[in-house]
Amino acid sequence: MTATVGSSRDSRSIGQQQRRFQNEEFRSAVRALLMKPLISPDHEDFPAIRRQADALHDFFARETGWPLQIEHEGARLYKRPADLASTMRGLPQYDRRRYVLLCLACAVLERAEPQITLRLLGERLLHFAAEPSLAAAGFGFTLGAVHERRELVAVCRTLLDLGVLQRVAGDEDAFVNAGGDQADALYDVQRRALAGMLAAVRGPSTFRPEDAPVTLEQRLHALVDEHVADSDEGRRTALRRQLARRLLDDPVIYIDSLDAEARAYFINQRGVMAARLCDATGLIAEQRAEGLALADEAGALTDVAMPAEGTDAHATLLVAEFLATAERRRREIPGDARPFAAIIRGQDVIDFLRDSKNSYGKYWRKSAREPGAERELAEIALERLEKLQLIVRDADTIHPRPALARFALGAAEISETRGRPRVAADLPFGPI
Repeated sequence: MTATVGSSRDSRSIGQQQRRFQNEEFRSAVRALLMKPLISPDHEDFPAIRRQADALHDFFARETGWPLQIEHEGARLYKRPADLASTMRGLPQYDRRRYVLLCLACAVLERAEPQITLRLLGERLLHFAAEPSLAAAGFGFTLGAVHERRELVAVCRTLLDLGVLQRVAGDEDAFVNAGGDQADALYDVQRRALAGMLAAVRGPSTFRPEDAPVTLEQRLHALVDEHVADSDEGRRTALRRQLARRLLDDPVIYIDSLDAEARAYFINQRGVMAARLCDATGLIAEQRAEGLALADEAGALTDVAMPAEGTDAHATLLVAEFLATAERRRREIPGDARPFAAIIRGQDVIDFLRDSKNSYGKYWRKSAREPGAERELAEIALERLEKLQLIVRDADTIHPRPALARFALGAAEISETRGRPRVAADLPFGPI
């Protein structure tokens, strides 16, 4: 009898460990797909994604409606943004011009052989760049200037990072400096990854010229708008998925940013929705009167970590505290005086960072300590805060958002890391 009881307990223990492992592996796979929706077979989380394929398909189909494709050649989560008007998305250091180059490079690769050189990619891209419609829009590209070759290399490195290209030999930097005459690079083209680049409901090439959308907003909606069943249940499902997409893609949802229908649904369902999403992702829900944020205590499931190491990150944290303190003082001022006290200008932030150099400049990189460098540092900090939806900028006026209050922390803590000074701060709720 004792042996039987012991075996039963061992079996339950093994079963619990297996379920715990399955849950952890599923959570790791979800986080990997959210951070990098196009995953190549050599990615460290790809084996777990393969094993958790059925559960992942069910989760994303139910919660977000995002299609998920998992094959031997890789995995692709077709994420579609909930807010098409947001200007805070996109690849780092990418503007419209570079996105055009990325699209043209993909068009070249679609017609290329299994291998292609950097020089040949550039030459064929020039042919596409000469399209009259692009010239009419003011776009031009040649390989004659160093900065243009550097742009092409930046696009190639994006494709390398996404697994669309794999470097066989060569050096991109040498191509930039030598003009492509004496230096080159050779790549393998990964067809399956290339085919998964566009996360659109309808491809742009399917529109007839006379039916093609004209404005940028019309084009974006034409690419990603999905069919919604004409029923109460269909509209509720679409609304739930829209909110889940925002919670997984954006740092925070403010109630005042929702229309009446979405606001009513969100207020009633946000607790249950947050619980499901947090269970699957390992995020921590922060519910406040103003809205809901899903925070990552590890600081890994984000494009812009807060706090983080480095001069730019430390300046951002200082500016966040400065703005949060100013907003708190504004709220303490009588109502009649608020309109004047509420105005925070970009110059105020520049002046603040100039003064901060006296206390923290010795821990910053050399270029940030140069006279006038505070202007660039202020722009970097404000852009990071805007991406985290902690502020809104209207021309030169800065409007703090409610979630910024969590950064009114007091003095930063300075410690040593591997012989180098590190400036950070201890957040009460973890990074956004």
